[in-house]
Amino acid sequence: QVQLVESGGGLVQPGGSVRLSCAASGSIFRIKYMAWYRQAPGKQRELVATITNDGSTNYADSVKGRFTISGDNAKNTVYLQMNTLKPEDTAVYYCNFNAQRRGWLSYADYWGQGTQVTVSS
Repeated sequence: QVQLVESGGGLVQPGGSVRLSCAASGSIFRIKYMAWYRQAPGKQRELVATITNDGSTNYADSVKGRFTISGDNAKNTVYLQMNTLKPEDTAVYYCNFNAQRRGWLSYADYWGQGTQVTVSS
């Protein structure tokens, strides 16, 4: 079984910064990629950033230059550093791992429970 636990959300003022963390526990053998998604009220979940196992990153246009995704494969942990936050960044943020479990041949998607980030003065 694989469990993802997120931390680091909260209330932050516009222009501020926050760092999210997501640690996976369980029988992970290999990670193909890690990602962060977000979902604002009344909107669909959207991809924010991804990082592959070789360190390649990709970002949504709305967060380029402000957010940075990083990962520690040895610790099965992914981070999202969010700077210059805007009210429109307010959402529940979810981490996602595409990983292979020990003894399994296929990869599967695993999700965190979500953490709220609210940008407001």
